[in-house]
Amino acid sequence: MALSRVLIVLALTATIFSTIATAKDFIVGDEKGWTIGFDYQAWAADKVFHVGDKLVFKYPIGKHNVFKVDGIGFKNCAAPAATQAMTSGEDTIELATPGRKWYICGVANHCQTGQKLVIDVLSQTLAPSLPPSHSPAPAPLPWSHFSKWVPRKLFRGFH
Repeated sequence: MALSRVLIVLALTATIFSTIATAKDFIVGDEKGWTIGFDYQAWAADKVFHVGDKLVFKYPIGKHNVFKVDGIGFKNCAAPAATQAMTSGEDTIELATPGRKWYICGVANHCQTGQKLVIDVLSQTLAPSLPPSHSPAPAPLPWSHFSKWVPRKLFRGFH
């Protein structure tokens, strides 16, 4: 019983550390980076993004920027007025929550010409759970074998 608890704790610890160790950094657009004239939906199509992964937007400073937007902002290429653009030329965004994420360039008409990215972020995956350990059957009560000889009413009083 104690051994199975230790094994469960070890399995969970290994799962947590392996999930952390497998977080990936994705350079958006690979060697092309964050630029105009690139199909970011095709780039993202064969990738799987998980919580803990990072997106890195690389571009020449002053030529582009990055805004995180919602679905409507993505569709309309509209940067939210209350947010600041990321402008470092190497903007890193950690994917902290699962769900759909949208990003656009807010420079001139770059978004309208395709400089935008939508991805789906999956939860961190855990290893399959271990089957429940089978505890031995509880030992019979010391007086249970007397039930054959003791009247039922009297026997119920001992339980």
